[in-house]
Amino acid sequence: MCTRVAHTATVRKRTRLPTASDPARQPAPTPARHGPVEAGPGHTGPTSPTVAAPPRSPLFHATAPAAHDSGEPAGVGDNGRMPAQDTPAPHSDEPHSVDPDRTDRTDGRTHPQHPRQQPHEHPRTAELTGRWNRLLLAARDAPHGPDPEPYARDLLRRWAEPQRRYHTTDHLAAVLDRLDELGHDTVHASDPCAVQLAAWFHDAVYRPDRSENEERSAALAERALPEAGVPDSRTVEVARLVRLTVTHDPAPGDTNGETLCDADLAVLAGTPEEYARYAARVREEYDFVPEDVFRAGRGNVLRQLLALPRLYRTPHGAEHWESRARHNLHAELTLLLD
Repeated sequence: MCTRVAHTATVRKRTRLPTASDPARQPAPTPARHGPVEAGPGHTGPTSPTVAAPPRSPLFHATAPAAHDSGEPAGVGDNGRMPAQDTPAPHSDEPHSVDPDRTDRTDGRTHPQHPRQQPHEHPRTAELTGRWNRLLLAARDAPHGPDPEPYARDLLRRWAEPQRRYHTTDHLAAVLDRLDELGHDTVHASDPCAVQLAAWFHDAVYRPDRSENEERSAALAERALPEAGVPDSRTVEVARLVRLTVTHDPAPGDTNGETLCDADLAVLAGTPEEYARYAARVREEYDFVPEDVFRAGRGNVLRQLLALPRLYRTPHGAEHWESRARHNLHAELTLLLD
């Protein structure tokens, strides 16, 4: 499945990845909304200082301003565990608690809340777990290491958090399916294992009212993958690819980046019905953004995408997805302007 990296990884004792379903790590939820087809994120909030701030994707992170954006780089807690919230307490990996209708002390804004609920098991859970297990075994450079399955459970629990509407297990499964499609005839990526691992981690940390999601997801990969037996060189590449999903703008010749970004943006090339469902789910995810602000921000993002010379960089994406995606983007922009 993967090209092996010829050096030995250190196997560490597995530490459970904290999830937003844990007590005291519950994310600020968003009330459900069944909005119109003209959908997408609202206005662009402050970006992480560790990444560039180009036009952001309509799929991920053209977010509302983050109440806790402090200007400090996002990262792991003091003991290496990844906080699910954005603002850990000083000198601790424990985040501030999130209470219903909590008002931030610095700016007075109230955070939207979801009821605490246990996610139902996704119909593809068994399939995805098996896929992860095979991937992790192939991605290692040593025959022994921790059991892959607990990592799959932790990641799938993250993807099923209640604040998500578009960035769900369905999205993870769709990206993995598109990676299969891109590799069906010829493998475009130079390290398919790194690309698939990046797909699993690219929205593992996700809050619609935060702008550091990619950085925190990359930090989670940097902590978990060496612990799971993945060599350092591949871990570095996975984290780079996760951070690349801020811009979806791989450099020429970056075949790993081209493959991941095309798979991530493939939803833009769905049928009109599929695109409408995608757009409505994104609007639900950003329900806390006022309609006029949302429409203005979404319209700006659509124009920026349509101005790009190419949406897709792989030969398959350019041939099969480009024209359909542009048609969908034009149609949504027309609806926004009505």
